[in-house]
Amino acid sequence: MESVLLYDTTLRDGTQGENINFSADDKIRIARRLDDIGIHYIEGGWPGSNPKDKLFFELAKQVRFRHARLVAFGSTRKPGIMAGDDPNLCELIQSDTPAVAIFGKTWDLHVKIMGNTLEENLNMILETVTYLKKHGREVIYDAEHFFDGYRTNREYALLTLRAAVTGGADVIVLCDTNGGTMPFDIEATLKDVQNAFDGHPVRLGIHTHNDCGLAAANAITAVKSGAVMVQGTINGYGERCGNADLTSVIPILCTKMQCPCMSEENLAKLLRLSRFVSETANMIPVNNQPFVGRSAFAHKGGIHVSAILKDPRAYEHLVPETVGNRRRVLMSDLAGKSNVEYKAKELGIELNHNGFDAKKIISEVKRMEQDGYQFDIAEGSFKILLEKFTDQFKPCFDLESFRVTVEKDKDKPCSAHATVKISVGNEYEITAAEGSGPVSALDNALRKALRKFFPDIEDMQLVDFKVRVIDGRDGTAAKVRVLIESREHDQLWNTIGVSEDIIEASWQALEDSFQYKLAMQPKTCSCN
Repeated sequence: MESVLLYDTTLRDGTQGENINFSADDKIRIARRLDDIGIHYIEGGWPGSNPKDKLFFELAKQVRFRHARLVAFGSTRKPGIMAGDDPNLCELIQSDTPAVAIFGKTWDLHVKIMGNTLEENLNMILETVTYLKKHGREVIYDAEHFFDGYRTNREYALLTLRAAVTGGADVIVLCDTNGGTMPFDIEATLKDVQNAFDGHPVRLGIHTHNDCGLAAANAITAVKSGAVMVQGTINGYGERCGNADLTSVIPILCTKMQCPCMSEENLAKLLRLSRFVSETANMIPVNNQPFVGRSAFAHKGGIHVSAILKDPRAYEHLVPETVGNRRRVLMSDLAGKSNVEYKAKELGIELNHNGFDAKKIISEVKRMEQDGYQFDIAEGSFKILLEKFTDQFKPCFDLESFRVTVEKDKDKPCSAHATVKISVGNEYEITAAEGSGPVSALDNALRKALRKFFPDIEDMQLVDFKVRVIDGRDGTAAKVRVLIESREHDQLWNTIGVSEDIIEASWQALEDSFQYKLAMQPKTCSCN
């Protein structure tokens, strides 16, 4: 199969997703990582639409990309003016990128909505592409709403493509802008387009949206049908339901379709890239995301775990390390001895250290899960629990005491204050801090106390905090489960606490989170 060109539009189409926002500096950092992994084209934004994108392209002029071609995005000229007089096209030229992506109207419905004529729309496409080619740019023409336009007016949709081809477009990208096209329609349409240009070969690309959950499927179907360029975003970020997720599309092309679009070395960086982009976007990674999610190669049932210990192919379609991921065995009331033995080996914990073997651990885990714990979602706490069961836990700090106070004045919002006393070895530290709530105050006070002994504690962030009432029939006396997700760069871990007191449960999860983080770096922990 012919090599496929990977075109990333995270920095443009990805930012149209809800809650996704990047500064110009953020975009530069992401662009460097995309280049490092071997992406062929990086669409940086629309310089004619906002100052931030314009600044990005100015900054990008100082960056030397080793693999990728930087792309500036824009639209065809406005109706009734010359291409050279269009300010947006002038911005594209001034961006000084080797490639330019231009979108044009394909669906006659949109042409009419704009108050334009079908003939003038064709002229806009032709003259814009011609103008950009005369300025020495590689031109990628995005046929917006192509599949919708093709369904309603095939002849006109094909005429728009001919206009772009006549102008000299290097790649024609067929866009499923509304995300409503089915894979079998993608295949039939691409074959028809290729036949329509018989005798004048055209390089086709594909741009899909995920409104029917088919963006990745449609993208790989297009490649199988002859497309040589795939557009998408990292983690599928994009407007509405998102774009084709390149963290799924790339490994499918490489490992399932034997399509040489990325080296094995770069493919193994995929998870780290996914985490970097989500962290930069301040978005929580999706656990069940294919290939790069934390749950992508996670096994919970005892029978499953027993099988993968003998041959991982029994329940895994791919070696996790291929994409930089790893196999995870989860602990729960569904677990068997195989789960415990595998998990202990993975975590570097020796079983039978004090007579506490896998059978006894399983029994204790099931009892605790009956009380409300859920260790399949709290790997950090489970590691600490195993160490405690087997007398191998060495805390990096010990709690001496804490006090939390919440005040409410008549017309003012609540304020929270926490005081924490900890010991590290033979040293004690007492600190106080405020927070937006009692748990926030407790977190701030603990972090402040630990900073004296472990300065790099600032690299750790709490990214998610969940509270669940286990059995609401007990009213305000009911047990609660607190789950905290923490992150340090591209590492994620979860910890858990259970109590009738929400502050106590929160402390359990919070303490485990910090103990787990500090234990990952033994040199920083005076007790290890």
